[in-house]
Amino acid sequence: MDFLVDNLALFMILTLAVFLFSGLPVAMVLTGIGLGFGAVGYVLGEFPLIAYYNIPLRVYATLADNLIYPAVPMLLFMGIALEKSGIGRELLLCLQVLLRRVPASQAVAVTLIGLILAPTAGLVGASVATLAFLAFPAMLASGYRASFASGSIAAAGTLGLVLPPAIMLFFLADLLGVQIAHVFLSTVVPGLLLTALYLAYYVAAALIDPRVAPPLKDVPVRGVVDLAVYSARSLALPVLLIALVLGSIVTGLATPSQSASVGATGAILLLLLNRSFSLKMLHEIVTSTAALTAMVFFVVIAATVFSYVFRYFSGDTLMLGMLRSLGFDKWGMLLTVLAIIFVLGFFIDWIEIALITLPIFYPVLRLLDFSTYVGSAEVASVWITVLIALTLQTSFLTPPFGFALFFLKGAAPPSVTLFDIYRGIVPIVAIQILVIALVLAVPGLATWLPTYPGGS
Repeated sequence: MDFLVDNLALFMILTLAVFLFSGLPVAMVLTGIGLGFGAVGYVLGEFPLIAYYNIPLRVYATLADNLIYPAVPMLLFMGIALEKSGIGRELLLCLQVLLRRVPASQAVAVTLIGLILAPTAGLVGASVATLAFLAFPAMLASGYRASFASGSIAAAGTLGLVLPPAIMLFFLADLLGVQIAHVFLSTVVPGLLLTALYLAYYVAAALIDPRVAPPLKDVPVRGVVDLAVYSARSLALPVLLIALVLGSIVTGLATPSQSASVGATGAILLLLLNRSFSLKMLHEIVTSTAALTAMVFFVVIAATVFSYVFRYFSGDTLMLGMLRSLGFDKWGMLLTVLAIIFVLGFFIDWIEIALITLPIFYPVLRLLDFSTYVGSAEVASVWITVLIALTLQTSFLTPPFGFALFFLKGAAPPSVTLFDIYRGIVPIVAIQILVIALVLAVPGLATWLPTYPGGS
């Protein structure tokens, strides 16, 4: 009995690990385990009844005192509006015209679309599935090898997770106590480096073996004026929208909620300019936004319930003691936390991982002193945030369980096999690991912009 009382937090983690594979919604699992173990603690005399009354107060405090959460519905609205408006298809056609002489032009175009639009998609599944429906048929019709097309689409779909103004970065900044402007700036260089390496790989592969990505045929050629107008409508306006959201936060001109409002308003203007606005579409966008927002906040509330009970049983102290018992130094503990997050990325989306694991590991990460390595404790927190974001992105792509890969298979044409997807993703994962290693070895890649004189 004493063993059970002393290790209630450990049993909570073990129960969570089991029920994550049950197929039940993660929010229900978190809430059920939190309240259930609270009841067990009450029976054992370890969780007084008054503690239950604190749970609604903790949930209210989590939501009411947070400046990030009000931005979430509007960011989701922006992403869904851009997805349903057909702007993604317009972008693809525009980039095909502009890049028609570039080797592997469609893979390059998909990557650039991911760079522009994926940060607004919010969740891994939505981003990957959207790009797959958009680009897969066109790439296969052009003669692209299925594995090569799969790799480029999966990479583009997850690229937006680590590039501002990605919703994941808002949550990571909040959970790790880092300024959102610093997180945005810190991911720019690693994200662009990742993009550059992707593009270099696609172009090199097409030059070495043109059968991998045949050149486009019958691409319409436009006049200079026509091309300028077409590019401005299809390419420049979405880029400007993202720049306004990002720039208003980084420069301090707007709070996250205000900048998200700019994004939502800009998305409606793009619908009007694209001549795709209708009351029916607006209803679909609002309905989808409400459903996705409800899902996100259900997970937020459930994670708050779970973490409250977990911490009441001194679970954070238990986890710190377990990691210290491994005998690792600060590097070993950091890599262990990243490895755990990496494995979780095989099975669940980032929202659950962030809200479940980061409150548990935050006390551990806070005690890791990398100030002499990166410059200061605050900069070290930014650096660790970037490493977590890159690790999550990589885990979603890694065979055989990569979370994004199964969404890609579900959205791919029947002719594309899971083996094609696995084979195509291997070089992408190698590039991801290379970038993580570079950020570990050269922290300035992540910390240079936030610490640049005159920066935010």
